[in-house]
Amino acid sequence: MSAHNPALETSITLNSLRRYKQANEKISCIALYDAPMAAIAQRAGIDIVLVGDSLGMTVQGHGSTLPVTIEHMVYHTAAVSRGNKKSFIISDMPFMSYATPEQAMSNAGLLMQAGAHMVKLEGGQWLVETVNMLSERGVPVCAHLGLTPQSVNKFGGYRVQGRDDQQAAQILKDAADLAQAGADLVVLECVPQTLAKKISEEVDIITIGIGAGPNTHSQVLVANDMLGITPTPPKFSKNFLSTYQSIEDTFAGFASEIKSGAFPKEEHSF
Repeated sequence: MSAHNPALETSITLNSLRRYKQANEKISCIALYDAPMAAIAQRAGIDIVLVGDSLGMTVQGHGSTLPVTIEHMVYHTAAVSRGNKKSFIISDMPFMSYATPEQAMSNAGLLMQAGAHMVKLEGGQWLVETVNMLSERGVPVCAHLGLTPQSVNKFGGYRVQGRDDQQAAQILKDAADLAQAGADLVVLECVPQTLAKKISEEVDIITIGIGAGPNTHSQVLVANDMLGITPTPPKFSKNFLSTYQSIEDTFAGFASEIKSGAFPKEEHSF
């Protein structure tokens, strides 16, 4: 099967993503926050656009994602949705917007009404009931395991997760439990590439890696990191703009390098 070209499709759906996984075709994902950048991502053929609560740092100037509110996420999700009619749009549920299943239902509804096709939640076993409830009621869910930035204070900083056997086993179990509960995708952030590979092979779920090695089904980077805007970019990122010159070519080049296996390399992994 030839590589898909999202730029030519009417729209990317969850079924599209499942077909790409089944065909072993890599999936591109970029985190961005506004209509103009979303439109560029559409023209570049990006499969998934993530409206990330990373906007707390990239847009609002905060030191973490914690100050971001559901109102902020609704605003940016609506903007991205207006700018992009083809990519699959995932929207982050921000800190303390899903502390209970009922709260999650209410806030997920706001994001879906703003234009999201899926919501993303950070956490493991404790979210099983919430994921099941959302999934049963027609809200697709992306889980997020490993380094979960909303837990930065609990972790004591932004640290790689899953390096010891016990922690790795728990992350694998969490992925399996969340998939069983109804999650369709999972972001694996800053985990050893061996663990990300194991989850991608053993759990029936689409994996999106960021600092998790080359063996996940998809790769995601923050647009600001790819474009060299971030003053101190993370180890797992790369300044694609220095190679591709324009923003649209940068986004297309990122997608191309994912599909060819040129990115990520060993230096972008743990």
